[in-house]
Amino acid sequence: MSRIRTAFTVLMDIPTPIVAAPMAGASGGALAAQASGAGAFGFIGAGYLTSSQIQEELSLARAQLLLSDADPLPIGVGYLAWQLDKDPAAVGLLDISLLNRVQAIWLAFGNNIGRWVDYIRSYDASSGRGQKTLIFVQVSSVKEALIAIQDWKVDVLVAQGSESGGHGYSAAPPLLTLVPSILAVLPKEGPPLLAAGGLSTGGHVASLLTLGVSGAVLGTRFLMTEESFYNEVQKNILVKASANDTVRTTAFDNARGTLEWPEGVDGRAIYNKTVKDVDAGVDIEIVRDNFKRATQEGDPDRILVWAGTGVDLVTEIQTAQDVVRELHADMMKHLSFASTLIAT
Repeated sequence: MSRIRTAFTVLMDIPTPIVAAPMAGASGGALAAQASGAGAFGFIGAGYLTSSQIQEELSLARAQLLLSDADPLPIGVGYLAWQLDKDPAAVGLLDISLLNRVQAIWLAFGNNIGRWVDYIRSYDASSGRGQKTLIFVQVSSVKEALIAIQDWKVDVLVAQGSESGGHGYSAAPPLLTLVPSILAVLPKEGPPLLAAGGLSTGGHVASLLTLGVSGAVLGTRFLMTEESFYNEVQKNILVKASANDTVRTTAFDNARGTLEWPEGVDGRAIYNKTVKDVDAGVDIEIVRDNFKRATQEGDPDRILVWAGTGVDLVTEIQTAQDVVRELHADMMKHLSFASTLIAT
């Protein structure tokens, strides 16, 4: 694989500027390991996992990458900061990843992210192992970006646009507006900026590289892999989805009873009868009963399927390694084409 040189690929020592997103309920140790093993960088989505479940996924990743317990682990773990804020055992959740010497930790969606940045930095400083855990922080505005850069001095900044599947801030601008806005205030020696939101192809990533980002985060594309935790019903829905099938909504958080997200956060998912019922004002207990039954039975008309706006550009299930290789080849093609546009 030919190397694409950006600030991000240099920092991570990887050949391609692709990140497999940390997706709660979807990205585990196998997906993260296979993405990293193919030259990208993969994350486990810690989400609602317990410490023991996180350890299981980390052990699986280590085994698939053929690493010993003493080796650093070239994957990351993504945490929901609001979950850490409310959990008395939050330090233990982070410690599992730190003890396993993961290369990176991703923090998103919280009102006290700085606390967890400080904890990770303190852990590294006192561990005596000489390893710096790289901290990724996800933002959706220039204001958030400046705090992450100036106050927390994060290692990698992730700009999430409104096109993203899964949870995000409803007021987030489109990616092509957000990225230039952040680049305009990003110091020359600032952290690498990654773009996230509705990205499915190498062409998408190449276009953003020419805009000035250092890499891209893809979620929905990696949901449609053999390694993702999504079941066959969910994957088939994604494969068949069209460009207009996604919607930003709080319907599924209402249906699941997961309403503790920070103010202004909703989620982009495939529109179905669950969303229709919530929008129509159907009694929430009826909605929850129907959703629970649909989840148990695999009813495609009501189950939750997170998806970004680029979902219609992927029409098959592949291995994570094949996805990385395909994205990289597509990037190379588009970057080569872009270079021909400059007259010499």
